[in-house]
Amino acid sequence: MQSITSPYLLQLDKGWQIENETKTIRASFSVPGDVHSSLLAQGTISSPYWRDNETSLDWIHEQNWVAQTQFEFDGDLARKHLLSFDAVDCIATVFLNDQEIGFCDNQFRRWDFDTKGALERGTNIVRIVFHSNSMAAKKAADASSVTVPYLSFNNRLPHYNYLRKTQCHAGWDWNIALSPIGIYGDVLLHQADPVHFDGLMVRQIHLEDSSVTLEIDVSFSAQTTGEIQLSASICGATTSRTITHYPGTTTKRISLNVTDPELWWPIGYGPQTLHQLSVNLGELTKSRKVGFRQIELDTSQDDIGHRFAFSVNGQEMFMRGANWIPADALPQNCTPELVRDRLQSAIDANMNMIRVWGGGQYEPDWFYDLCSELGLLVWHDFMFACNLYPAHDKTWLKSVREEARHQIRRLSGHACMALWCGDNELVGALNWYEESKANRDRYLVLYDRLNHSLEEAIDELQPDIPFWPSSPSVGPLNFGDGWHDDKSGDMHFWDVWHSSKDFEHYRSVKPRFCSEFGFQSFPSTEVIKSFTEPEDRNVSSAVMDVHQRNEGGNSRIVETISRYFKFPDGFEDMVFLSQVSQTLAMKTSIEFWRAQMPRCMGALYWQLNDTWPVASWSSLEYGGNWKLTHYAAKRFFSPILVTAQPDDATGDVVFYAISDLRAPCTLSLEIELVSTSGEVQPLAAFNAQSKPNLSLEIHRLKSADIPAGKFLSFVWTDEQGEHQGESEYLPLRPKAYPFEQPTISIEHNQSANGRLEITLSSDKPVLFVTYDHGGANVYSDNCFTLLPHRPKTIWVARQRGNAAPTEPKTIHYLKG
Repeated sequence: MQSITSPYLLQLDKGWQIENETKTIRASFSVPGDVHSSLLAQGTISSPYWRDNETSLDWIHEQNWVAQTQFEFDGDLARKHLLSFDAVDCIATVFLNDQEIGFCDNQFRRWDFDTKGALERGTNIVRIVFHSNSMAAKKAADASSVTVPYLSFNNRLPHYNYLRKTQCHAGWDWNIALSPIGIYGDVLLHQADPVHFDGLMVRQIHLEDSSVTLEIDVSFSAQTTGEIQLSASICGATTSRTITHYPGTTTKRISLNVTDPELWWPIGYGPQTLHQLSVNLGELTKSRKVGFRQIELDTSQDDIGHRFAFSVNGQEMFMRGANWIPADALPQNCTPELVRDRLQSAIDANMNMIRVWGGGQYEPDWFYDLCSELGLLVWHDFMFACNLYPAHDKTWLKSVREEARHQIRRLSGHACMALWCGDNELVGALNWYEESKANRDRYLVLYDRLNHSLEEAIDELQPDIPFWPSSPSVGPLNFGDGWHDDKSGDMHFWDVWHSSKDFEHYRSVKPRFCSEFGFQSFPSTEVIKSFTEPEDRNVSSAVMDVHQRNEGGNSRIVETISRYFKFPDGFEDMVFLSQVSQTLAMKTSIEFWRAQMPRCMGALYWQLNDTWPVASWSSLEYGGNWKLTHYAAKRFFSPILVTAQPDDATGDVVFYAISDLRAPCTLSLEIELVSTSGEVQPLAAFNAQSKPNLSLEIHRLKSADIPAGKFLSFVWTDEQGEHQGESEYLPLRPKAYPFEQPTISIEHNQSANGRLEITLSSDKPVLFVTYDHGGANVYSDNCFTLLPHRPKTIWVARQRGNAAPTEPKTIHYLKG
């Protein structure tokens, strides 16, 4: 986390109260925190997530709120002092001792307000008037000289594209529309005389002799003319110089050369080494952790189109991961502990990249510290998604420019940062609205103004990571179809979910990099119980519809289940099968695309996490428990993967060995034929060589080698046993197989190291065996296949819940 020391600094995070404009409601207010959470903690409201409570709480965002605290000041009033806010959501007027000192209108900027004439020795009162976000959005739309449509079929609350706040606060096809207001970062009173840090821009230049030059652009404000010492240190290297400052804002550069530093690597490629950088400006000190790494994006032309491949420290890598949305719809719940748990689950599932999606938010500094510590690369959108935006408004666009510059500076130096991307789906949005379809030139110009402003900020500040104009995008200045062009750029592939196509349709495209795709499932029964009454637990109930934000989503889940599986017996089986269905969709797409390496060099599915209990595309349900897809992700994202794929041209089944390792690897593979009655017959056993960053064909079977009614089971391991895996290949859809009723036994044993082990065995072959579905604990494996009389032992790999591992757990599996 970034830190700052100052001659006089007060952190104002205590003693806050919040009240509504009519003074009929008053509550304690946490900083960081939001109004909804304060009212919930006091008992003024019940949970917004319970049943259909959402719209009954609209009165909160429809009125103004006032937050207030007081503090004691004993500093020097002759010196300039600033009252600074890291993040205010979103439209607010700030008063100090009843004098207005500032106005906030952008959640994504830091605000520094001069306290001159308002600050007093002794007791001081800070008051913030939060103006209704929803009323401010309507006012801005009404006043606009150009109609700027918003995503009305996703956003319950209108016109939030006019506000610089988290866009999904207005809804989305997976989010509740609460429109929270609050303070999401530090509130500081600090001395700004003689100088004040405005920001640091840190960039790395990696040289051929393995040394790294660290350039640090120090932006600061000065009150007077004078001289001051500017210095920096990292890894034992130091530099210092005396600079002259003048009244106003300026930027000075200071550089250090570090000889052969230990590099930072993404998880699985090397250590996550971080070094402490300290920058001193007179008596002020700023420090942050820096990881030395060089990130490049290869978009060079090839015989297909253009590549889209990341490399770190010269090592090209397939990016395995998911899209990140805010950790909770209530911002106060987004704590470092909660977020660490979700990010650790990404690591546990063999991910090496997350995409911070453009309809969410720039996260706090500690988020990026966690990603750097864990070895997770971050693809980072600027915060624009799916809407058209009022870039004709010069005041709005100026604020966006300031936002971009602030965030580029703030996030520079974080080792995890891999890419700045202009937006999410704004090019496609030009074709979604009647206004832009009728006058595409006008709205394309507005888009260009916005996108060019972001590109200008990148060009000015020169971060040491690539910039990509939009997602999806065929490439710079190309306004083509990033949803269906798989020859260049990054792709969003939504035909399977939104167009109700079969899972096999994933094999119709070979993207260079797929940054969005997904399939929905219901959350577990345990999560559903947390927001429903018993009578609500039906997939077509009104409450289940409220907790499904994509129109027709529940029907699509159920219809897809009927395509691939025999229809479930009841609600709990329906919920389970929805997660099996999602798992099959993601396994089908990702294993096929990984088999296209190096043509395809990344797959980031939609989405990692949930903001509230909802049917969605997530692999971590609300609360962080693992859906079945997340256990499958641990397998299909493993660094060494063997997959069986149909060859439509020949009818053969082709086995590929896919390696993300940095060295060749010898694999032993065994393939068996399995009948639903329980017969298991060896079919092939051989060794094969994998090669780094390649997918290689290692074996081929004729369709005639797989008799009707049978399927393939195969296992593999390397020579050291470090990389092992197992999988299946079903020539037909699961419902075509007459699986017999199994008898599954469970044994609990204590291992020699004291670990509780759970051993499961079956007398029949059974697919998608899941122990403790919806449980909080993370198991070493789950959602697996049991073959007859071959026990499978699992254990608690990470205890997240309070329940003891020895308590009885349920078993779910695919029924015949």
